[in-house]
Amino acid sequence: MADTRFVETSLRAANQPPPLAGYDLFSENRPLVEALRREGDVAEEERCAAFGHLCGREPLELGRLANEHPPTLRTHDRFGERIDEVEFHPAWHGLLRLGVEHELHATAGGHVARAARFMTLAYAEAGVGCPLSMTYAAVPALRASAPELAEEWQPLLTSTAYDPGLRPLREKAGALCGMAMTERQGGSDVRANETVAEPAGDDYVLDGHKWFCSAPMSDAFLVLAQAPDGLTCFLLPRVLDDGSRNGFRIDRLKDKLGNRSNASAEIRLEGAVAHRVGDEGRGVATIMEMVVHTRLDCVLGSTALMRRAVAEATHHAAHRAAFGRLLSEQPLMQNVLADLCLDSEAATATALRLARAFDEDDHAFRRLAAAVSKYWICKQTPPLVAEALECLGGNGYVEESGLPRLFRESPLNSIWEGSGNVNCLDVLRAVEREPESLEAFHTELELARGANTHLDVALGQLAAELADEADLESRARRLVERLALCLQASLLVRHAPAEVADAFCATHLGGEGGRAYGTLPRAVDTAAIVERHRPRLG
Repeated sequence: MADTRFVETSLRAANQPPPLAGYDLFSENRPLVEALRREGDVAEEERCAAFGHLCGREPLELGRLANEHPPTLRTHDRFGERIDEVEFHPAWHGLLRLGVEHELHATAGGHVARAARFMTLAYAEAGVGCPLSMTYAAVPALRASAPELAEEWQPLLTSTAYDPGLRPLREKAGALCGMAMTERQGGSDVRANETVAEPAGDDYVLDGHKWFCSAPMSDAFLVLAQAPDGLTCFLLPRVLDDGSRNGFRIDRLKDKLGNRSNASAEIRLEGAVAHRVGDEGRGVATIMEMVVHTRLDCVLGSTALMRRAVAEATHHAAHRAAFGRLLSEQPLMQNVLADLCLDSEAATATALRLARAFDEDDHAFRRLAAAVSKYWICKQTPPLVAEALECLGGNGYVEESGLPRLFRESPLNSIWEGSGNVNCLDVLRAVEREPESLEAFHTELELARGANTHLDVALGQLAAELADEADLESRARRLVERLALCLQASLLVRHAPAEVADAFCATHLGGEGGRAYGTLPRAVDTAAIVERHRPRLG
């Protein structure tokens, strides 16, 4: 006898899922709620829920509009004067204003609570994460190496007033900061930079080019240039105290694969006045304080993309019928969805544990954990989003579904702030030069010792891998992957439901899964895992 449920559904709604919108993006992300309670301040939960409720409505549409109407460059005004301004659609300004007003560019309430809100907004639209992240990361860099500049700039860089437009600092209610490090000839090898910084009284004058400048509409930038004593970090304002434009020229905006709502630029510096941040010759060490914070945001951004992809896939499967049953009730689809959920939950647990290390100023743990997590979570995002897209079938390949935009966005964080190889080599440097970072990382892993056989075996294998110093560089990716999986397994074993932790360890450490999603072994409670991750409307 035919099941009439699906006939009625088909007649009423043409077998289409209801729109996944109009709900609390934070509270319906159960692993994120649990992680906030565990790693951060429980008092922040109400604020995060209110923000999640807000982001589940208009910002989803603003994200679509901001990507369909990308920024444009205006090099000159109508009188022929050079202005080098970037124009954005109102949707972009609405999203960025939302982020600033809710302090995603600052640390009010702590890094963990900020991480939860940052991920929630990134679910709606990832592009505005760049200026929010750069501004958030610039403050600790200035505090550490240029306290006088920090005293001047910090009040505006942490202000909750969104104040676009290029004006002198004294006329601004709030400010944003970008970053420009890489050049054509060097790329990730910033020591090959050729931009020159000549002393000019208390300041410097910079001349050169930058191949990638993040958030070129910002009020100031942290840049690297060659001073007399070597590569040095500088703070470069867009507008000088007298109101004149600094020598900051935008040659063109990048035509990018994804992240299209956000502007990235090629720039030239022509007699640009800048203030030194840190000692001459210490540019890399100085700007790394900024980089380590933006790497945290790479982890958060990729985790948010994973979460949205999982939410879209599980929601679709729970409302779409094929061959007489809901997709979510079909064993093979359950297997695929549950496998996706495992990686999403592991990323969420890792992201907020990493954020806690920033709250606790645990330099030893965060030094290694940031590079390890950034490499692995960002690497996992594109295949996860691709599989989630396929869960929607042909509908997932159509722009209106939103999944193509997620897919184009998914490789970005793996490239930003050091590509995969750069992060892996950074891990090797940390292990060699800062052994306390490996010790702190190992201490975290050992907290789950004895709770799962697969994890115990993996910890022994990891120790052997670290002890073998032969051909370390060529094995760096393998080593970092093992570090990441052991960290994620340790967190899940301690904090996730048994069905999640056991399935993760069996497949990711015990070899019981395959190389594609949907290859979980028989014993896994796939239905329980999927239900934990499926957003519930109403």
